[in-house]
Amino acid sequence: MTSIRLSRTLAYLLSTIAAIFILFPFWITLSNALMTEAESAAYPPKLWPTGLHLDNFSGVLASIPIVRFITNSFVVSSAITIGCLITSCMAAYAFAFLRFPAKKIIFALFLSTMMIPWEVAVIPNYLTVRSWGWLDTYAGLTIPFLATAFGVFLMRQFFLQLPKELMEAARIDGCGHIRMFLRLAVPLSMPGLATLGVYSFLNHWNMYLWPLLVTSSEKMRTVQIGVSMLQFSEMTAWNLVMAGLVLVLLPSLIMLALGLGRLVGGLTAGALKG
Repeated sequence: MTSIRLSRTLAYLLSTIAAIFILFPFWITLSNALMTEAESAAYPPKLWPTGLHLDNFSGVLASIPIVRFITNSFVVSSAITIGCLITSCMAAYAFAFLRFPAKKIIFALFLSTMMIPWEVAVIPNYLTVRSWGWLDTYAGLTIPFLATAFGVFLMRQFFLQLPKELMEAARIDGCGHIRMFLRLAVPLSMPGLATLGVYSFLNHWNMYLWPLLVTSSEKMRTVQIGVSMLQFSEMTAWNLVMAGLVLVLLPSLIMLALGLGRLVGGLTAGALKG
């Protein structure tokens, strides 16, 4: 009994230490966002602000069109998430329930694309988007990401967990694949959809390289690119930069807080059956 308590105490202690290391950068960002310019530039760095200087946030709004950048990121992330949910569900249903030649081979080839680094596909995607005239447009920011092998794999795992008796009963009652997909497979896999939605939204909210390549005008910049405009070659007010980062992090933190349980539970459940 004593050894169990000791092991639990040690586990809690290690978890607390790990949490402190993980949360420390967030605390530095938040505290610097509430400091004056002199405090944020002081050496050695200060861990606590002397006051709540909320005017830093209004300074960010006056310096750059942060609201426009956040709107662009929200539109792009939402469009990609919706598209990814649709394409992943349809492809996953085909791989889970339809019969066609070489299905396992095609699925294996499909999953093998997950091992290709995104950086390898940047140049071909950029050349394609440029040839279609999609530079500096929402289409160029969203369409290359509307289908993912990970999303198909995750939703296929959820579909495979559905009771076979239920699907067979629906088939006996005369349901076709479209009706079974809309009335059974999708509603019963809502945890998987929520998991994929949260993951996709957070992942594409934090995109940096692709928006930097395909956008050039200020009105199309996403928030990850726009916040870098707070850094100037002559002088950088780090309190404003950190205030901008807090505004950037706020939507993603809210999304993560609302969907963390489904994200962890969905990823765990989706890995149970192959």
